[in-house]
Amino acid sequence: MTETNRIIAALGESKLLQAGVADVHRVRDRTRRRRLLRAIVVIGGLDLYLWSRYSNGRPIHPGLPHLPPDWVQFAPAIVLIVLLGLVLVIPIISSSRSPHVKIRPEHIDVGLADVRGLDAQVDEVIRSLNVFLGYATFREVLGGNPRRGILFEGPPGTGKTYLAKAMAKQAGVPFLFASAPAFQSMWYGMTSVKIRAFFRAMRKAARKEGGAIGFIEEIDAIGSDRGGLSMDARPASPRGISRFAAPGTSGVVNELLIQLQSFDQPLWRERVLGRIAEWVSGYLPEGRSIRVGQPRYHNVLLIAATNRASVLDSALLRPGRFDRQLYFDLPTKHGRRDLIDFFLTRKSHRVELDSESERERLAHDTLGYTPVMIEHLFDEALLLALRDGRDGMTISDVYQAKLTEEVGLAQAVTYSEAERRAVATHEAGHATAAYVLGKGRRLEVLSIIKRRATLGLLAHAEVEERFTQSKTELEAMVAIALGGMAAEEVFLGESGSGPGSDLSSATQTAALMVGALGMAGSLISYEAVAEGMMSRTNLVGKVLGDGEARARVEGLLQEQKERVRDVLTENRDLVEGLRDALLARDELVGEEILAVIHQTLARREPDPVIDLTNAPSGSAAPD
Repeated sequence: MTETNRIIAALGESKLLQAGVADVHRVRDRTRRRRLLRAIVVIGGLDLYLWSRYSNGRPIHPGLPHLPPDWVQFAPAIVLIVLLGLVLVIPIISSSRSPHVKIRPEHIDVGLADVRGLDAQVDEVIRSLNVFLGYATFREVLGGNPRRGILFEGPPGTGKTYLAKAMAKQAGVPFLFASAPAFQSMWYGMTSVKIRAFFRAMRKAARKEGGAIGFIEEIDAIGSDRGGLSMDARPASPRGISRFAAPGTSGVVNELLIQLQSFDQPLWRERVLGRIAEWVSGYLPEGRSIRVGQPRYHNVLLIAATNRASVLDSALLRPGRFDRQLYFDLPTKHGRRDLIDFFLTRKSHRVELDSESERERLAHDTLGYTPVMIEHLFDEALLLALRDGRDGMTISDVYQAKLTEEVGLAQAVTYSEAERRAVATHEAGHATAAYVLGKGRRLEVLSIIKRRATLGLLAHAEVEERFTQSKTELEAMVAIALGGMAAEEVFLGESGSGPGSDLSSATQTAALMVGALGMAGSLISYEAVAEGMMSRTNLVGKVLGDGEARARVEGLLQEQKERVRDVLTENRDLVEGLRDALLARDELVGEEILAVIHQTLARREPDPVIDLTNAPSGSAAPD
């Protein structure tokens, strides 16, 4: 079953949707009939008026109205008063308007069938859409309360806005998009006015179209915790922790909470009729009061997106406001493969990119990429193809674009002969350590071309996509990071300034093992701190600030340095072979690295130290 058919089947299989799919369309038809009736009344009344004027011999003659002869002397004063009024009124009106952009469903070019890599999220929003479209049946027949708010949380570029637009397209209702910072105003109190205007616009659209979907981007800009830090101190909390509130934040959050709870506010005419009924009922005997109907239900669904749900006020996250929270994680390998297939159907490419093995390789090597990053990778590859005069990208273009995106453009610099040899030795040490100690890793790129702040790099990663690492594997990562420094000491007699970033990476990994993973003799976690007492970040600083933990980190680093030094001493020929290849070609990619290693091993005596079946793996990790 194709993705499109799956979406259609999921939307159509719900009995609730089959029973209530007419709810939205019924309201829309009623609105259309009212518009037609209003047009008929207006046009008919105008025709009747014109016919009566013409039949009585008093036709309407177009032209300017009759003005007194001395009106010209008052014209400057009138113009000045009008301009002054506009200057005073227009800023007030513009600052109180909702900042949203209303998008009709026919203007949205993406539906749920176009969403890739978000299968779990799509299935969940389909359930919400079933209830949204059949809201009357769900409320009146089943007695349920439809979802009124959904919070999309996740890193940037993971498809939050994209999925919200696809929901509006699929539901066939207006989509009101607003950026949370756009609600903020320089005038005190106008932010709350804009929020009220936005919710009022959603209710109006829902009355006319049978439903409306609102979307607030980066809601943490107006919905952050009212106990956040600022300069204005507030009373201490029951736990004794000082609490602070940002100036004006409480009022904005309070307004947002009220509006989320008050989707069904009565219209002004309903409020007027209610007041009249209440006044009349005051003169009627008990039990004879005039009954006023309940406020009309507004079929509104609010979606909000944020990268930092942890800073939102807790009152926003309770049921009745945001009833569901969906987390948008980085796509899995299966999701990345779907995205690659989807994007390549729209972008010009050579036939080699249609290979199943090449697409699987791309899906593996884009671990950590968001959907936006994957599409951008193909766009950059297309630019490389156009630069070379080709009308379609190749797999080489994609990997060249990937290398450029991750570690930067190659810089044309001239090394001194001694410096070039030192850099090549350093990177050859990393590669040898990764090949010998990094079981299950693949070597991708080995280079002595300067990019950004790196003089050279080794790119390597797992052969298979994994989410956990063992103690042995983490120790190997520390040893690989220290391989460049050890190679300089073994082959050059001393190390230079090159290993600085390597030591930083190795220290971070060692501190994680000591202070959070219990892999260095202590089970104390430096991440387990009392809530609100200190930051949960900067794990390395906490570990190195403790004398005993610092000694454990230092011991781990020294142990792995000695280990990798022994490995490089035993495999001098591998280091020298890779070093000489780098000096000759500047950069080795994929199979070229393994070819140099295998040629070196083939020249060894029988019973080689290294297993020839070991084939390493990779995603760029610059030194």
